[in-house]
Amino acid sequence: MKKKDVVEFFKRLQERDPEPKGELDYTNAYTLLVAVALSAQATDVGVNKATKALFKVIATPQEMLTLGEVRLKEYIKTIGLYNTKAKNVIKAARMLVDDFNGIVPENREDLEKLAGVGRKTANVVLNIAFGHSTIAVDTHLFRVGNRTKMAVGKTPLEVEKKLEKAIPAEFARHAHHWLILHGRYICKARRPSCPTCPVEYLCPFRDKTVVDPL
Repeated sequence: MKKKDVVEFFKRLQERDPEPKGELDYTNAYTLLVAVALSAQATDVGVNKATKALFKVIATPQEMLTLGEVRLKEYIKTIGLYNTKAKNVIKAARMLVDDFNGIVPENREDLEKLAGVGRKTANVVLNIAFGHSTIAVDTHLFRVGNRTKMAVGKTPLEVEKKLEKAIPAEFARHAHHWLILHGRYICKARRPSCPTCPVEYLCPFRDKTVVDPL
């Protein structure tokens, strides 16, 4: 995609949603970290249902440790892979208390040291909690990056690096949310809603839908 088209692409998304927000519920940087970690291979809706009650009783890593793994599982048992996720959440809480004075670190290197936290989770936390212009490439961003030719790549990291270069600075802060929401609700995997897409005329994707799917 040409630079002028990338600028127009984000201008159109910005016009539709000037201040995009993530769809995971949280109360502070720590609960955001927990919510994002729980969202792996799960929907935001499903995670929000599970954490609604959880976040009423925990807001800090120490409170999570006090809650304990067994009780945590009762809150998140409706989420896929909840046994493994519960173990990691407790391990991460212990690391935060022991190594970071109970404070969520504001850098990717330290975030990725935490149990269950990979590059994508770290990037989401840096973007939402701390305002960094990071790009967390999930399946939606990966798809949009490749379909639009804005960031063609075979791995999430490759797409992330290309998006960082392609996205104009004035759009960098919210680009992550615009792209994920676009991929989730319009540029869907099986039947993209091309007829209602605000940037369809800029997109070179060859298998566009002619009729908007019901």
